[in-house]
Amino acid sequence: MTRTEQERLGIESFDIILLSGDAYVDHPSFATALLGRFLWEAGYTVGVIAQPDWRDPADFTRLGEPNLFFSVSAGNLDSMVSHYTAAKKRRSRDLYSPGGRPGLRPDRATLVYTDILHRLFPETPVVIGGVEASLRRFAHYDYWSDQVRGSILSDAPADILVFGMGEQQLTGIADNLAREIPAGSLHTLAGTVIKRSIREYRDDPFSDSVILPSFFEVKTDKRAFATAYLAILQEQDPIRGKKLIQPHPKTVIIQNPPAPPMNQRELDATYELPYARQEHPSYQEKIPALEPVRFSVTSHRGCFGSCSFCSLTHHQGRIIQSRSEESILREVRRIASKPGFTGTISDIGGPTATMFASTCPAWETKGTCVDRSCISCASLNAGINTYLSLLEEASKIPGVKHVFIGSGIRYDLIPDEPEIVRKICRYVSGHLKIAPEHTSPHVLSLMNKIGERPLEVFLKNFEEVQKNRSSRQYVLPYFMSGHPGCTLSDMLELALCIRKQGLFSEQVQDFTPTPMTGSTCMYYTGLNPFTGQVVHVPMGREKVLQRALLLYRDPKNTDLVREALHSLNRNDLIGEEWQCLVPKSRSSYQYQEGRQKRKKKKR
Repeated sequence: MTRTEQERLGIESFDIILLSGDAYVDHPSFATALLGRFLWEAGYTVGVIAQPDWRDPADFTRLGEPNLFFSVSAGNLDSMVSHYTAAKKRRSRDLYSPGGRPGLRPDRATLVYTDILHRLFPETPVVIGGVEASLRRFAHYDYWSDQVRGSILSDAPADILVFGMGEQQLTGIADNLAREIPAGSLHTLAGTVIKRSIREYRDDPFSDSVILPSFFEVKTDKRAFATAYLAILQEQDPIRGKKLIQPHPKTVIIQNPPAPPMNQRELDATYELPYARQEHPSYQEKIPALEPVRFSVTSHRGCFGSCSFCSLTHHQGRIIQSRSEESILREVRRIASKPGFTGTISDIGGPTATMFASTCPAWETKGTCVDRSCISCASLNAGINTYLSLLEEASKIPGVKHVFIGSGIRYDLIPDEPEIVRKICRYVSGHLKIAPEHTSPHVLSLMNKIGERPLEVFLKNFEEVQKNRSSRQYVLPYFMSGHPGCTLSDMLELALCIRKQGLFSEQVQDFTPTPMTGSTCMYYTGLNPFTGQVVHVPMGREKVLQRALLLYRDPKNTDLVREALHSLNRNDLIGEEWQCLVPKSRSSYQYQEGRQKRKKKKR
């Protein structure tokens, strides 16, 4: 990261410079560290410019000009998600910055950084990637400007865009540039997006490709937008996926099929590189995002859940890529020997912990199915027993006192067997994270989530296990308000279900439309892209009331909950009786709060 380090290592100039909107943390959960270590292992020298001051162009020259290329990322999150809430209010903290300080990266960081680099180093290739670039690779709806924007590659003066996890793509680009093959000639690398002028494309069109509705069409016709989304989704498979082409006003955007999944040996090697698991020593303050994951272990990549509101399908894909149990246990041993380790492995997991070691015989030869979900498919070989055995072995390693499931589980992948739930509870620290999101069948269908019954079955088994435990554990469910298709009546139904099941709804997410998800497509178009049917989209005051209904226990929401119940003609739920959600007046809450305070004081 510094000239001093560069001189100490005897590096005259770096082959590759990675520029990131995040502070530099040498941990495999942080993309810059993962990619930098991978490229270094491949034989390339790598420099890192973390959170450069975009108001001072000289800060972008601190490590000089790379021999091969610059790689630019906004960071682990889209910069607009980092900066703004679902209500479009500025966030007061940035978890990926020293001390959580906000304002150390610009809005739309990828565009800003790339533009500055191109001005300073016009002859040096620039590669863009990371979540921000990856999920804005086609024309997309941008919630923060409330408009359809073109592909980020059509706006950024970059040579090539990398989507997905990136290790293989960046190494492929580096290998080609090292052989003096121009960046403009790299047209066929899997997991990359390129651009051509309209004239170049007309002279040499690609065969066996899918032509998407153009930028102009998706900007002016919402049905064309929904058609484009569905076509993009169906080709996000490394085995059967085809090239995707989308014309823009001055250029043509061309996506190659996704990069093939890493095999187990490659994945093991990637995560066993010598990460320090610390922030760079130049920082005087902690990086908040590191603390929850410092002593965690990544077990796999990919998620076949394909939830409509999640972008993982477009980034990591549906095919599960699992590390070997031996590799994971070696990493746990290394962590246990590190200074500062207190005995707790906070997580062994991935996007969904219980998908570890899951396989399907079709994945290697045919890819994922277009017409069915993996969740309930009979061909899926679930890995839950292998995962639980892994946790048991990890907990036996000297120096390890606790091993927890920190990344949450898919309860709909848990067999209806109390014994399996009992084993899971051994690795739960007080609260078990699950994500039902909703309970209304038609809302769950739009979310591409399974129905209500499996939740009830799981909760029943969970409660049965708690009867025989000396210390009580609790389910911590995640729910979502304001999702397309959800009405105020649906949200009331969810609130009543929460009360019936004795759950707590502190973990509530207000739906935020982020680029390249099915739910965002529904939000913008008002259409279900899979059926073409019209979908109700909650907006404005209704979104506020939906969130309040989910948090009906919070006295701050009393007036909003009453307003929602009045509008639904459910005044029977307003009052002092046990079945009511809120009292008739705020003073009732104030009286109860005062009573509780007086009781505590007497004790």
